[in-house]
Amino acid sequence: MAKAMRVMGENLKLCDGVAIVLDARCPAASYNRGIADMVGGKSVLYILNKADMAYPDGAAEALKASGKQVICVNATDQRAARSLLQAMETVVSDRLARNREKGTVRPMRFLIAGVPNTGKSTLINLLAGGKKAATGDKAGVTRAKQWVKCGSFELLDTPGVMPPSCENQTLARRLAFVGSINDDILAIDEIALCLLEELWAKAPQGLKDRYGIDGGSPLEMLDSVCRKRGFMLRGGEYDYERGERAVLDDFRKGRLGRVQFDSLDDLKSVGLI
Repeated sequence: MAKAMRVMGENLKLCDGVAIVLDARCPAASYNRGIADMVGGKSVLYILNKADMAYPDGAAEALKASGKQVICVNATDQRAARSLLQAMETVVSDRLARNREKGTVRPMRFLIAGVPNTGKSTLINLLAGGKKAATGDKAGVTRAKQWVKCGSFELLDTPGVMPPSCENQTLARRLAFVGSINDDILAIDEIALCLLEELWAKAPQGLKDRYGIDGGSPLEMLDSVCRKRGFMLRGGEYDYERGERAVLDDFRKGRLGRVQFDSLDDLKSVGLI
């Protein structure tokens, strides 16, 4: 991560603006303050991606009120491309005006940054109108920087950069929920149970609709998942591992409805507002 941040800092010199991509379900958890501190005087656009999976609870309005340029999008929806390009043009409008005065004609360059699996490469592909950047549903797909031409812009896709520490374990768990931390290094049983607990507290309808859950402890809710999906082992015991994987997969693919994990206090705690 230290190397990635260093390379990002070097490439910033080539860019006119920076787009910091956050997961709309957990904008505080998916915010790396080190990126924002690094950009200095560059124009910054905050993109709340995967907005179709999040409740519009006021996070975007709070960011705007703090003076930030913000847009909420779903990068898998082709209709979002125009509004996103317009937002980018607005962010660098002063630089564009100065270039026109000088008679300079060149593409505006944006560095696309964020923690893993927030949808940076998917956004680039949306704007480019095709599969130009590697994408995936897990952390760590982008391994090296990639320049991509998108209309009047040139976009630099960079590997996801995690915060230097995850002292706030609540926010760290939310990063695990959304797939920003590689599942291979996680205790999946703990993550799945914590996810069930948070979903029941904040967006229970999806659990009711998909699994027939009607409350109880996280383990009792996992029992309901296994019963509903038929995840059984020999001897009639529940196959908890399959149930845990199913919960994470269903959540990440939007099958459990919309949810907003982070509160305005969370946004304040990480310095977003």
